[in-house]
Amino acid sequence: MKYVIIGGDAAGMSAAMQIVRNDPDAEVTTLEKGDIYSYGQCGLPYVISGLIPEAEDLIARDVETFREKYGINATVYHEVRSVDTETKTVSGKNLETDEDFTYEYDRLLVATGVRPIVPDWDGRDLNGIHTLKTIPDAKAIMESLDHQVEKVTVIGGGYIGLEMAESFAELGKKVRLIERNEQVAKIFDEDMASYIHEEAEKHGIELCFSEQVESFEGTDRVETVVTDQNKYESDLVLIAIGVQPNTDFLKNTPVHMNEKGVVIVDPYMKTNVKDVYAAGDCATHYHRVKETNDHIPLGTTANKQGRIAGLNMIDQPKAFQGIVGTSVIKFMDLTLGRTGLSEREARAMNLPYDTIRTKAKDIAGYYPGAEKLYVKLLFNTKNQRLLGGQFIGKNGVDKRVDVMAMALFHKMSLHDLEDLDLSYAPPYNGVWDPIQQAARRAKK
Repeated sequence: MKYVIIGGDAAGMSAAMQIVRNDPDAEVTTLEKGDIYSYGQCGLPYVISGLIPEAEDLIARDVETFREKYGINATVYHEVRSVDTETKTVSGKNLETDEDFTYEYDRLLVATGVRPIVPDWDGRDLNGIHTLKTIPDAKAIMESLDHQVEKVTVIGGGYIGLEMAESFAELGKKVRLIERNEQVAKIFDEDMASYIHEEAEKHGIELCFSEQVESFEGTDRVETVVTDQNKYESDLVLIAIGVQPNTDFLKNTPVHMNEKGVVIVDPYMKTNVKDVYAAGDCATHYHRVKETNDHIPLGTTANKQGRIAGLNMIDQPKAFQGIVGTSVIKFMDLTLGRTGLSEREARAMNLPYDTIRTKAKDIAGYYPGAEKLYVKLLFNTKNQRLLGGQFIGKNGVDKRVDVMAMALFHKMSLHDLEDLDLSYAPPYNGVWDPIQQAARRAKK
């Protein structure tokens, strides 16, 4: 059987590996627009800051490994431009030779990921203006930093924006972050985001809220960022305002997509078209708390969905069990973790909810090195079911967000949190974990 996979990173290659490991007669072709396979995109900011020595350290398996060890026809510079679901063919252009190509498939996986959004701003093509998604992007930023860069502007206060603001600050640059909303990290509630704002200011990162970027000025290289309120001198600009799925080539097919171009899949990663699957950042992700499809592109989900897609493509049924919206990042001296719903999301769903906020210690308060840990829980006031959790502090955030993610996955209640048998010793925790402390204080 001929399997064609569009995309050579997390979801695509997770699927390819399941196919070749379980079907010795499979003919697997992967079509990759770039020339780098299976790399850790989340590590790119740390390459730029110098914490990780080389961008190549992020590559899990190179293209030659897939070809020689696993027998995959792993192509490079192959950009897919159309899919014909009637004739079961995929066509496109070899960007290296400018030749057209067409591949036949018995089963097809779309695993094309997402790309950064860059609005049609005047001057956006000036040198020194960057996005960050790939290893070549990271290398271009590092090369750009050699041009006597002192003032850096980051546009967008999401995860990439915050991580890159940190990286530039650690490189000794004067960093300004422009955000069109009234807070950074909109996946956190405003009251929790205030701790992120304080941390940014503590480290000299200037935050500009409620400003819309309109254009860039400069001769050959960017010199000024123009917003609806101000002009800012800038030697380098990073645009990190969001992403969009790489699914334009599917627009003339019967494959169902949502209004943003995200491919709609069922729990088996199947689309509405027979023998066409999708997985990873370009596909929908069932949200167990919202009980509907969502789109939260993360590497963990892409790897899971890719693996599941590969198994289903070779008729070994396995269902994707969904996400609960869990994420964690480092920002300066803080760790920011969240899972489930924010207040904004709960309101949008018209859920009856309440919140509990506490300030606890990450370990026993009397033990040396105890640090503040800010905790916020959301719960349904009708049935006490947990809806979400947000955690910010120097230490212990990852532990709490993972416990909360497990609780949400299994639809637990506030009462269940209190009953959990969590580990305790003074260097690691208090006798009541911070999330249990919060649960005990809730109005029930």
